[in-house]
Order: sequence, then structure tokens, then C-alpha cells
Amino acid sequence: MSESHERNPGTPLERGWFEDVQINRSAAERRTALIASGRTVKKKHQAAWLLRAIQCIDLTTLSGDDTPGRVRRLCNKARQPVRQDILDALGVGDIGLTTGAVCVYPTMVPHAVKALEGSGIPVASVATGFPAGLTPLPQRLAEIRYAVEQGAAEIDIVITREHVLLGNWQALYDEIRAMRETCGEAHMKAILATGELGTLTNVYRASMVAMQAGADFIKTSTGKEPENATLPVSLTMVRALRDYRDLTGHNIGFKPAGGLRTAKDAMNWLALMKEELGGPWMEPHLFRIGASSLLADIERQLEHNVTGRYASAEHHALS
Repeated sequence: MSESHERNPGTPLERGWFEDVQINRSAAERRTALIASGRTVKKKHQAAWLLRAIQCIDLTTLSGDDTPGRVRRLCNKARQPVRQDILDALGVGDIGLTTGAVCVYPTMVPHAVKALEGSGIPVASVATGFPAGLTPLPQRLAEIRYAVEQGAAEIDIVITREHVLLGNWQALYDEIRAMRETCGEAHMKAILATGELGTLTNVYRASMVAMQAGADFIKTSTGKEPENATLPVSLTMVRALRDYRDLTGHNIGFKPAGGLRTAKDAMNWLALMKEELGGPWMEPHLFRIGASSLLADIERQLEHNVTGRYASAEHHALS
């Protein structure tokens, strides 16, 4: 994440910014269907967009059987996300392409930090009782402190969904504000777990409260919910970003996560960011994609751009 990017200081809880807002799901679905079908990017332009998508990926492993070895292999892939011969054929062999970050569980942070030493790639850690977020707040804050002490530069926190479902906005604000303060210099991404919030109106309201509480990014999902990132949910969140910017002057980042698996998915979300917020939100300091298998499909698509042939997926394994 760019060191020069201004942090979000947050605001006091301003209910008037969101309590009267109602989101029409049908309208959101129509708008995102147009985005998904309306933009065609071909050949060199497509390759450029896919390279940008790679720069915005938080390359992620969040499995119960994670090991230091798996994390090291993932970090090696983050350092060299596309084979050198493909980059050379595209004429970008010297750009120093890396992913935006590597995202792991707190206990894996020191292994990732060591593996990424000297690369400039930040380590992001999930925390606060990920994925359910139902452990007591003191333990959740302690988990943030642990991850930061181990070297995490970014913290992906999870909110208490109950606060949203019951409309307890003060409790949600206070919780996220405490997490933001505990993060210190580490940038905080607030995971809303949108698939468990019930309505797009709730998604908008939770987005606004998270930003008021000081979130540097808002993020759709843990990747563990029945429904994760969708374009209608993402549209709702990026319009909340736009409204917050208009009200405060602060630019907040956005991270879709869960369910983005193909190069086409990456293109759709980049198109959403460009059309709704403009070019700056196609940069890694304001846009990240939480993904694991997505990178392999993008690399496969880039090889097709060079050779005209699709390699089998096993030729582009993550580790």
C-alpha cells in the first residue's frame, strides 16, 4: 500500500449519512449487468488490465492446514507472479511485477515477513476472530496487536454482523474504532461479510459506519460465507465510498474477496472501479482483490495473449 496515501482519520458517528438511504437491488443488478457485458478490452489492452489486476491481488492462503512451507511458496509466487518468458514476450519483463500483498493467518505472519524480506510486498493478516468474529472484543484486539508485532503491515478485521442486523450502529462504530486504534500504523481493512447482512441497504449502512470509524479499506467478504463478492454488493460499497469521499474528502479503498476466480472476473471488477470511481481506484493503494486461484487463471490468459494457445491450469500452479 502506498506510503504516501493519506490515512482515513474517520469521523464521529453520523447517522444522517446513512440511515435514510435505501438501496434498490433490482437497479443495482441492472447496472452491474451492463458493466459486465458492456466493456470489451482486447489484445494488448487486455494484457495491461490483467497485469494491473495482478498488482492489486492480495495473494491469500487461509486454510486450516496452512504450513510455513506453503506460505513460503505463496510468497515466492507473489514475488514472481507471472513466468519471466511471458513477461518478456509482452515487453514488460523489467517492470518488477509483484502482487499487492500476501494475506495469511496471524501465526503465519512471521513466516511471510521473512519470505518477503526486501521485496516491498506487505504482509496482510486477518484478525479479530476471523471468519465469524464472535470471540470477545479483548481477544480480538489482542489478535490485532499480535499480528502487528509479528510484522503485519495490513490487518483485515471482521465485524460483528449482529450489530448490523439489529441496527446497533453505535456498537458497530465503537467496535471498529477500537480495532482501528489497535492497528496503529498498520492499515485496516474492514470485512463486512456482506453475504450475511441480509440486504444491500444494510451493506451500504455498514460500509458507511466502517469508514466513519476509520477503516482504510472496506472489504466484501471473508471468503467463507455462502455468498461472497458479487457485483451488486460491490456496486453498493463503491457508491458508499464515493459518498464518503464527497462528504469528507477522504479516499477509501475497496477489496472484493471470495469467488473471484477467473481473468474475466478481474476485468469485471476493474471495469466497475473505473466506471464508478475512475482510474485512481484501479491502483493497489485503493483497490485490492482477495484471491488465491485467480492468479493462475490470469497467468494462463496472459500466456494465451502471447502464444494464441491456452496451457493447462497445472502449468500455472500457485506453488
